[in-house]
Amino acid sequence: MRLHVLIALGISSALVLGTTALAQQSAPSTPPAASPGPAPAPPPDYGPPITNEQAKGVAAAAFAEAKKNNWRMAIAIVGPAGELVYFEKMDGTQMASAKIAQGKARTAVMFRRPSKSFADQYAAGNTAFMTFPERPVASEGGVPIVVNGKIIGAVGASGGTGQQDGVAAAAGASAAK
Repeated sequence: MRLHVLIALGISSALVLGTTALAQQSAPSTPPAASPGPAPAPPPDYGPPITNEQAKGVAAAAFAEAKKNNWRMAIAIVGPAGELVYFEKMDGTQMASAKIAQGKARTAVMFRRPSKSFADQYAAGNTAFMTFPERPVASEGGVPIVVNGKIIGAVGASGGTGQQDGVAAAAGASAAK
């Protein structure tokens, strides 16, 4: 029996010493992984819904930008739940732009980010968002409306190129008070 105890102690000692020796060996010289940097700030929380008066001001600013650049556009303003609050369409705007503008605005408010972020993901090959029950519009031109650090709605613009729609929507969103 003593022999068994001595053998067990010998094996245990070898294991402990071997583990200690392995732990003391230097790691292979591989460069440390690059730090991913700080995490992005979370999107703003929702605030009180946009009023009709605020929505008209946002639409007016978006329209002014479109008119200045001679773009024919439809402008949709939605509240925090994606409900249409205000809509206006310039004469001569293509018919599809009415629904597209509303879809861009709903995308921006429901996902708390510009609709362009989905266009960028799609361009990079990420199509996972296409499986969402509330399918986002992956096109530039939907921008959340933020007042006092809270999302109160979103503006959607359609009728020009994606970039033109984005410029008009941004002009509207930045005019919100």
